[in-house]
Amino acid sequence: MSPTDLTRRRALTAAAGVTATASLAFTGLLATPAVAAPQHFRADRLKEALRRVEARRRRLLTGRPSANHWEMEKATDDGGDIATRPVAGTGLKVTVRMGDPETVLVHVIRRFHYEVDALGLHGELNPVEGWVAPSAVRDSRLPEANQASGTAVVIRPDFYPPGVRGGFTVSQQLIIRDIIADTEGVVRWGGEDRRPYEGLFYLTVRPSDTRLERVAAKIRAWYETPGAGAGVIPDVTEPSRRRRAARYR
Repeated sequence: MSPTDLTRRRALTAAAGVTATASLAFTGLLATPAVAAPQHFRADRLKEALRRVEARRRRLLTGRPSANHWEMEKATDDGGDIATRPVAGTGLKVTVRMGDPETVLVHVIRRFHYEVDALGLHGELNPVEGWVAPSAVRDSRLPEANQASGTAVVIRPDFYPPGVRGGFTVSQQLIIRDIIADTEGVVRWGGEDRRPYEGLFYLTVRPSDTRLERVAAKIRAWYETPGAGAGVIPDVTEPSRRRRAARYR
């Protein structure tokens, strides 16, 4: 190869390198640590990311499961999995675990509001309660401990105390059981427990249970379907609905 050919090849290689660099910068690949960052810079970035993860863990996570095996969290609205969410169509908000738990628990609240008894009217204080601090949980084996993991809500916590029955009429109980049937047993009503808690509704499934994902997807589909979901008043006395509801008692 002549000196002229070698010089030409080097020039072409250099030009190709410039083109490739420009392309990487344009696509954003140059900004990724694997492509652009020096080794020591990548190590610093990794250390900082790990530091943030550990700080988040200490700030939010407890390492303690609630009764349904979801992890309790120390705080809400702080970058964790539990946040204050609107209950569409009611003017209410509730603090719950985001994602599928939120979908099914908010559905329960909405149907209760529309069909059992309207919540939050006339300046009512504390119509619905979601998350509570783990420090307030006296026994993590009790169903209400699930509030600390964002997987339970209590309707009117000042009205339906644990251990007491009779807070709802027979017709209201029919509706509540029909609501639970909507969730296919993924949510349980505390009024059916041996130690009743009639204001309590909580997830019965563990985090890995695929039934939760399926039920949440069904409920989200109802939101997009006219004549389906919360706000559409069904005939809960219809025999097939009553048979369906009886399966989850």
